[in-house]
Amino acid sequence: MRSVGVEEELLLVDGESGEARALSHAVLARAARGGQGDSEAFEAELHRQQLEFATSPHEKMPDLAQEIVRWREQAARHAETLGATIAALATSPLPVSPTVGSGERYQWLEEQFGLTTQEQLTCGCHVHVHVESDEEGVAVLNRIRPWLSVLVALSANSPFWQGKDSRYSSYRSRVWGRWPSAGPVELFKDADDYHRQVDAMVSTGALLDNGMIYFDARISANHPTVEVRVADVCLEPSMTVLHAMLVRGLVETAAREWRAGKPPAAHPVALLRLANWRASRSGLDDELVHPVDMRPVPAVTAVEALFEHVRPALEDAGDYDDARMRLDRVLRDGNGSRVQREVFARTGSLRDVVDECVRRTGLPA
Repeated sequence: MRSVGVEEELLLVDGESGEARALSHAVLARAARGGQGDSEAFEAELHRQQLEFATSPHEKMPDLAQEIVRWREQAARHAETLGATIAALATSPLPVSPTVGSGERYQWLEEQFGLTTQEQLTCGCHVHVHVESDEEGVAVLNRIRPWLSVLVALSANSPFWQGKDSRYSSYRSRVWGRWPSAGPVELFKDADDYHRQVDAMVSTGALLDNGMIYFDARISANHPTVEVRVADVCLEPSMTVLHAMLVRGLVETAAREWRAGKPPAAHPVALLRLANWRASRSGLDDELVHPVDMRPVPAVTAVEALFEHVRPALEDAGDYDDARMRLDRVLRDGNGSRVQREVFARTGSLRDVVDECVRRTGLPA
């Protein structure tokens, strides 16, 4: 059984106005005094309106779900002492003036990338899945490329930007794509080829280090994992768990294909970029690009294709029934983007959108 861990970035919002607040340093100070492992779980992010936590690796999904809920609850508890709370929002629905953190790394990013850095107040969800070696990891990267756009659509949770409807379901992914090292990548011959490209990119001087390799999926520099980075932070913990199930299923399926000698699909990066754009635009509410033939299909068709692709891995992990239930709910009720737009259509208030998202952030998994 492959272990899986999750990193979630959360938005710190005012408990009264719903506006994003630059409180991460104060929240981290509270967490450091709180015990219960809080200081190890929480980290600052690029902007002070964000807070990140990382789970431990887990083989059993109920254990992962429990930890996700725990850290969301703890983050909310620490924020509430400062008159704020947390929301699993990938962008702020209300207008915000982002505040870049004071760390040396963040200051370098602001100096080098200017407005691109200023505008990166976005919250994502990264999933780490264990791999046996870099060779297996690169084989996985090569084979999961076409399926990642479907994960973008499923997790989409950022329709609003600076107080306006962006017309996208995942506008976060469009903002994130402004980094020069972000996005899909070509096939790699092997692990050496992967590391040569990473080294060459860092050697240009345009990137601070290999931590700025912002591929849609990459080999972790610090853990024996493949790290999938395409998703918006999911509104509800239940959706985060489903996302982790599907990512683990993709990794296991890709590793099996590699061991069986099945070559990866040779879709060019240009098509993968278009598929990702389509997913960020449509979410679950319009057409997506099918991962196999790169043709437009209804969103549900692409989602079901992903689910069938990973079905044997889900069944072997004991995740199939739970994943099916969670997916049926998302297809019926919508992802975070649909929830936000439905609240706004009903109330006309982005403040109410934030309120509802705060509530759903704290739901059980």
